[in-house]
Amino acid sequence: MSTCREIATQLMAPGKGILAADESIGTMSTRLEQAGVAATAENRRVYRELLATTPDLADGISGIILCDETIKQHFSDGTPFAEAVRAVGILPGIKVDTGAKPCPGLPGETVTEGLDGLSARLTRYVERGAMFAKWRAVYTITDTTPTAGAIAVNASALARYAAACQEAGLVPIVEPEVVMSGNHSQPRCAEITAAVHAAVRSALDLLNVDPAGMVLKPNMVIEGTGNPDRTAPEDVAAVTGKVLRAWPDDLAGVAFLSGGQPPERATANLAALQYLRTPWPLTFSFGRALVTPALLAWRGDAARYADGQAAVAEQVRANSAAVRLRTELQRT
Repeated sequence: MSTCREIATQLMAPGKGILAADESIGTMSTRLEQAGVAATAENRRVYRELLATTPDLADGISGIILCDETIKQHFSDGTPFAEAVRAVGILPGIKVDTGAKPCPGLPGETVTEGLDGLSARLTRYVERGAMFAKWRAVYTITDTTPTAGAIAVNASALARYAAACQEAGLVPIVEPEVVMSGNHSQPRCAEITAAVHAAVRSALDLLNVDPAGMVLKPNMVIEGTGNPDRTAPEDVAAVTGKVLRAWPDDLAGVAFLSGGQPPERATANLAALQYLRTPWPLTFSFGRALVTPALLAWRGDAARYADGQAAVAEQVRANSAAVRLRTELQRT
């Protein structure tokens, strides 16, 4: 069986990123309805099969994150999702948190749940073919949040999850997301992101999580959606790089989330990040920035199935090309 370090290296393969297709049933249903598609289990299955069977997807995607519903489903030919994904050269992963819930004692803030029974669930996911997992913690910026309490409890949960994954033989993707919603400036985002990362690193160290067997999935350091000042890609890269500098050299890699950025902006920022000199690879683990165009092109119409796949293929190629800049720069 592959070790966590070996799997993490495969996830961070040069020129490839990770496709996040792990929306919850509720979130995916809402997005289907907004695109004019009935929010049924079958339509969610068909949509995810559309993504996973996109021709040549493995050229730019190393892993795909599934949700609990999807990993229990099958392709139309009867092959279990994880097995079918492996067959096309992509590692199957699984989202294991159960979502951000109101945090007792911290009005207006959340803590991500899902630790109860986690070890048993991880065992079952391994049996279904999962090779890595993901857990997302959410931090919202206001004048008074996130508080030290919210930062601490979510860091602790991320570390407990990561340690449990490595014990089960799964690579943990550790996702501390400082969300874009709000009017905050880029410097405020940098301040909070740095504080969040420091707490997460400390918690991971306390539980002896191996950095070389995990992938960090952070937000890019940008201004809030309500702030009219748009940060240029070069500035996003420079400030993000300063925040990430404290992570250990043996970290397997960094796979940025898109966080709701428009696809074009997420790709431009990703490309600018490749100019940073870091001891670990920098790639993408995008959800909406990759798959929204596919959903809008398909819209549940079997006759437009290929259009949906063409749309996701176009986004994957653009982001894969951005990541390959790093290899080209290292040759010069």
